[in-house]
Amino acid sequence: MRIFATSAILAVLAGSQLAVAQDTAPSASSSASVTVKPKAPAVLRAEELDRLFAQLHVEGAEVRAAGVEQKIWANWGRNDSITAEVLLGQATKAMNAEEFQTAEDILDRLLEARPEYAEAWNRRATLHFLARRYDKSLADIDKVLELEPRHFGALSGRGMILETQDKPDEALAAYREALSVNPFMSAVKEKVKQLEKLRPDI
Repeated sequence: MRIFATSAILAVLAGSQLAVAQDTAPSASSSASVTVKPKAPAVLRAEELDRLFAQLHVEGAEVRAAGVEQKIWANWGRNDSITAEVLLGQATKAMNAEEFQTAEDILDRLLEARPEYAEAWNRRATLHFLARRYDKSLADIDKVLELEPRHFGALSGRGMILETQDKPDEALAAYREALSVNPFMSAVKEKVKQLEKLRPDI
């Protein structure tokens, strides 16, 4: 989930690439070539995420924070299965068109086939939020964070739900955790300021 006034989600899907490295050692008469086994796509995505999150916490990060955040969302949208990516895109399109039952059917089917797909859980959490099924949304958010603890969208979404449920202390904790991962979410910063005024002792 992302924090927007309209509670809408934008999905950015992109393909991943495999890197193949070769190391050639020359000899007096001939040269031998050794091909390094390419890393699995999931490993490459995890390594990319580590680099991107690191970029959010270096000096001067605010200059490129928006671009880094966009790349993180794109990374989360990827999956080893192209079919899974297509289904996520279809569900998002249905949600944006307010065809919520269609979106839910797609996401249910997708998660049954790909329970490791954190962004599919996040998308369904958003769907439940829009339908005001807050407990179901929180359950899906828990699954997102189990798979991707740095998912600042899910963390901020948890804060929104807890705030709606009149649990300001827990909401503030969720917002602060989201900012600890991504300190450049202006809407979440405003939420924190508002709640800190109400609960200055926390």
